[in-house]
Amino acid sequence: MVWDQLEPTPPHLSYLLISSFLIVYCLFATFIRNRLHLSEPPLALLVGILLGPRVLGWLNPNYCSQQGCSGDENERWGWGDNQIQEISRVILGVQVFTVGVGLPKYYASKHWKSVGILLTLVMTFGWFVSALFAALMFKVDIATALVIAACLTPTDPVLSSSILSNSQFSTRVPKRIKDMLSAESGCNDGISFPFLYVGLYALINADPKEAVKNYFLITILWQCSLGILTGLIIGTVFNRLLRFSDGRGYIDPAGMIAFYLLLAIFSVGVGSILGSDDFLVAFGAGYGFARDGWFSKKTKDAHLPDVTDLLLNSALFIYLGTIIPWEAFGSRDITPNVTPWRLFGFAVLVLLFRRIPVMLATYKFNPDIRTFREALFCGHFGPMGLGAVFLAIEARATLETGTSEPLPHPPIFSPPYTNREKATEMLWPVVCFVVMCSTFVHGLSVLALSISSHFRRKEGERAPLLAQETDPLDGMEHERPEDLQSTDDEA
Repeated sequence: MVWDQLEPTPPHLSYLLISSFLIVYCLFATFIRNRLHLSEPPLALLVGILLGPRVLGWLNPNYCSQQGCSGDENERWGWGDNQIQEISRVILGVQVFTVGVGLPKYYASKHWKSVGILLTLVMTFGWFVSALFAALMFKVDIATALVIAACLTPTDPVLSSSILSNSQFSTRVPKRIKDMLSAESGCNDGISFPFLYVGLYALINADPKEAVKNYFLITILWQCSLGILTGLIIGTVFNRLLRFSDGRGYIDPAGMIAFYLLLAIFSVGVGSILGSDDFLVAFGAGYGFARDGWFSKKTKDAHLPDVTDLLLNSALFIYLGTIIPWEAFGSRDITPNVTPWRLFGFAVLVLLFRRIPVMLATYKFNPDIRTFREALFCGHFGPMGLGAVFLAIEARATLETGTSEPLPHPPIFSPPYTNREKATEMLWPVVCFVVMCSTFVHGLSVLALSISSHFRRKEGERAPLLAQETDPLDGMEHERPEDLQSTDDEA
């Protein structure tokens, strides 16, 4: 029988369905980005939700809740938290490496103050505010609230790059704003680890002195300080090696592109083996590799970030859509205050108050933000995505095993529940819900801005609603053409 030769196994269906979405998107990418003003992440997440077990059930990854595994064992991919952690680690590592490579020549030495304000004042404020909302909405202890908030503190490089670099809309935002937000998104996934481990050490260490010692020696010195230093050394050394090889004609253009991707994965591997901060190593390597501007010139027409965004990031957002824990969004014995309305209220509060107030309060001290509207845009544009998912798995791993390696599936706890067990069970649904909301809100922001700016114009001045608009956003100051030309010459 011919039907016996068909093998629609879950992995085979996954290859077919994910590639089909990406092929269709490629065919209409320019129309979707520049006319419909949509980006890949919200579309990929929506496709994942539709294909996942909640709707069509065509893709049913291996997810276990406290009530046990759902679905037929033969209809699931078999991926657990450990596989998701490693895949997201590599994809985020490649993305932050790409951000480091894409920054202008010697960007850190010229714009350290602007990025520094975002990585200190803005992140710290967002952490405290999100922790306050988590404690009030879900009625959890302070340590658990701090862990939840730390997962939501970084802005996501995947969502940022899809909006800031891949569409016609990006031309409407000043380059200094795009560079600043990109640099922030590349750094703060790694910078979030000190925030994360404050709450984690409070939950897993009974001895405060031991917790403080481990925090400064392991988290601050080994993971963060050593991580960024290691990355800069890797990037600088391999920049010299590549220039040596290219100068003697030993490497071809294809090899140069492969070198770029392999170095990103290499830096993640070094960070992982050292037990350091993978993302700071990757970002430092990317920045150190391209900070003199030579590599950017050599690969200017290769569009490497666009390729990695489309293939890696979109596929992971589809997968994320299939593993959203819908059954955990309701009240359960171990998490009685995690209800749909509380989750929605928490997400709204985080989106409104995590960044906007502090950005408006500090923008006059930030050299790269010149107007109130620019500050409002930077405050709103703080998407939470795959970085938050990775941090949630990392936090859950620490709570489950005391190491960075999670169990394949969350354990089943029995009452009476400890704060550590409640935190372990609560992290995943809360973070996934906020990431889902942020992906749709920030992913659709370009469309909302385009529609609002269209109707704010006088009737005779309106362009077609689905036109490729290039005029600056209201209240933003673009650099003069000669300034942009000198910047390009430097890069």
